[in-house]
Amino acid sequence: MIRYTVLYPKTEGATFDHEYYRTSHIPMIASMMGVTDVEIDRAVDGPYLAAAHIRFDSLEAMRTALARLDGPTVGADIANYTNATPQMQISEIVA
Repeated sequence: MIRYTVLYPKTEGATFDHEYYRTSHIPMIASMMGVTDVEIDRAVDGPYLAAAHIRFDSLEAMRTALARLDGPTVGADIANYTNATPQMQISEIVA
């Protein structure tokens, strides 16, 4: 199993609209990627404001899903919910 994680760092002056992210951005992304299981974290403490996690059966399945994203549309929508620069991490789930 592969996990694709998008993290939003907590920095000076960073803002994040969790409601918009949950009700607009993530549904748009999920639809483009053809995925239905996305977990969203609202930070309570730590170095991030929020995170989203999507699981895939393989790296190839993840790459196929990511290739479906409309980059300009996704990029333009980020300003609607945050001024933080997202960071991505790809992990192999081992346990």
